Amino acid sequence: MTGGFDLRALLSERGAERYELHARYLNPQLPRMLHTIGFDKVYERAEGAHFWDADGVDHLDMLAGFGVMGLGRHHPVVRKALHDVLDARLADLTRFDCQPLPGLLAEKLLTHSPHLDRVFFGNSGTEAVETALKFARYATGRPRVLYCHHAFHGLTTGSLSVNGEQGFREGFDPLLPDTAIALGDLDALERELRRGDVAAFVVEPVQGKGVHEAPPGFLRDAQELLHRHGALLIADEVQTGLGRTGDFYAYQHEEGVEPDLVCVAKALSGGYVPVGATLGKDWIFKKVYSSMDRVLVHSASFGSNAQAMAAGLAVLSVMEDEGTVAHARRIGDLLSGRLRELVPRYELLHEIRGRGLMIGIEFGRPSSLGLRGRWTMLQAARKGLFAQMVVVPLLQRHRILTQVSGDHLEVIKLLPPLIIDEADVDRFVTAFTAVMDDAHGGGGLMWDFGKTLVRQAVAQR
Repeated sequence: MTGGFDLRALLSERGAERYELHARYLNPQLPRMLHTIGFDKVYERAEGAHFWDADGVDHLDMLAGFGVMGLGRHHPVVRKALHDVLDARLADLTRFDCQPLPGLLAEKLLTHSPHLDRVFFGNSGTEAVETALKFARYATGRPRVLYCHHAFHGLTTGSLSVNGEQGFREGFDPLLPDTAIALGDLDALERELRRGDVAAFVVEPVQGKGVHEAPPGFLRDAQELLHRHGALLIADEVQTGLGRTGDFYAYQHEEGVEPDLVCVAKALSGGYVPVGATLGKDWIFKKVYSSMDRVLVHSASFGSNAQAMAAGLAVLSVMEDEGTVAHARRIGDLLSGRLRELVPRYELLHEIRGRGLMIGIEFGRPSSLGLRGRWTMLQAARKGLFAQMVVVPLLQRHRILTQVSGDHLEVIKLLPPLIIDEADVDRFVTAFTAVMDDAHGGGGLMWDFGKTLVRQAVAQR
């Protein structure tokens, strides 16, 4: 039986209104921002690490939907799994039975985390973090959670309480009783732990903002301090997990680190169905779910739905079959190496850092007089404008989508699908070199665009 709804016809009829619809009914600043920087393109289709605009022009994706598209767009195995689960017409989300797919996905996830025992499935990264915060506080009987300056753990109220970027927090107080320390500062961690009220320390092994890696030995030493004081280690692997850094989890880069709770999401979705997962030790889950009266003390209406579970199972199967983690490590090393070779060549290019296919490109104050004057002009208007000046021509001239790694940062973060190949690396490095040549040429369209950004930044003050 068919109804009157025709999705293809609707998109054909009204797809061209996309920016107007968003401006009228959704976040009004998003289309305004996209129009301002020339990112207001119309993309019609996508596959793998590429998408095509309305004119059929190919674009290289070095953003992966902020890490969601780990396997690229529309991987055939994930697509088939979703078609299969829809065609199976499962009795899903009855709430009073136990379907097989959640158990199978939990089992598969835990094979990559052998020191953990149980999984809670939600719908997003921030929900995975919220779950970890709740479980840690209940299991320890303590209220306070520690986090790092410049961390990003989500934007719902609990996760926002451990978000280290003040710009996201402003106007949403009061938040939970939490305290920030510097990434790598063991003395500050121990000082806070001595107060006796800390439930957990939540940390990204590689921070998304700025792409800063935890110092060698920090996670292991932090874990020892936490356990000595009766607190838990929470690893936020929402962006860094599932092969992004060249290990299945980024914390596995450091021997001996075994977090009590681990948060994953993004790439587990296959780019289709929102899913988040909080993995934890058996005693924590048993303390939270301590009796039949507490069976629903923490739950999610759409958690463990069949489509999300099927997508997650397909993603993990593809990663195993195609050697995705090892590929990400190899291609990431290649890309980082090629970019590091450019640092001595360009005075505006200061550092390449990161791990696997999570790479930060940092720009800084040049030494030559002419470039220094232009740099100073941009910094006086708003820090981060030069990085934006690089992002724009990469898209407009070279059809490569990238992102600035946080507000007021002169850092571009590369977060491509884990399936990019050597040809994609060549394409990016060639384009980036051309943009750097233009920037160091002292004039041209790039610096003209910089002046436009300066005028806009000054006008918004």
